[in-house]
Amino acid sequence: MSDPTPLELLSDGEVEVEGRMPYSSNATLLVTVTLGPHAHRAVYKPIQGERPLHDFPSGLAWREQAAYELSTALDWELVPPTVVRDGPYGEGSFQWFIDADFSEHYFTLRERSEHDDALRRLCVFDLLANSTDRKGGHCLVDHAGHIWAIDNGLSFHREFKVRTVLWDFAGQPIEAELVADVQRLIDDGLPDPLAELLNGPQREALLARAGAVVAEGHYPHDHTGRAHPWPLV
Repeated sequence: MSDPTPLELLSDGEVEVEGRMPYSSNATLLVTVTLGPHAHRAVYKPIQGERPLHDFPSGLAWREQAAYELSTALDWELVPPTVVRDGPYGEGSFQWFIDADFSEHYFTLRERSEHDDALRRLCVFDLLANSTDRKGGHCLVDHAGHIWAIDNGLSFHREFKVRTVLWDFAGQPIEAELVADVQRLIDDGLPDPLAELLNGPQREALLARAGAVVAEGHYPHDHTGRAHPWPLV
């Protein structure tokens, strides 16, 4: 038999909890998922451990998966494989654990030009997903040099609420290939795996943001002075 894909392992593997991950406002558990002889760590966020927010609807787990589906639809490979399934503490999101260099974050990565393309792609992704909590520590680099975006649960609000640390490209033109990818998303429509995770207003807002990215063609400025998360890392 062939080796299981990350999604198959996350979806069908037996779950063993290793412990709670520190510095998380919601319940966030490090687990191992095992399917036959194959095992890998994952980050499990049970829905019952979600802390309510006054300005954001519940549904963190599904938005975590929606971020993965958006990244996949664009063929950008920014968000680690993510599924929603039942677990030891009930239904929640399971995300493929990235074995990263945890001394690195956005503010160190931006200092090296070899990461510019990936960080620009992530900046456009955050505009599309309406990411409202893109801290520097939510940008990971694995040991192959690939950049990943984690902690995407506060996203896809129907009101524009972007809060991110990625403002270094403000005013610069968005690369033509990124605009083309966004235009393809508009032309083809949201794929079913993504559309099914969002309600009607969220789908309409996502497509409206995509249209704005294509029409404006530049990375925006923060004219409010309030579009940064806290803490920054």
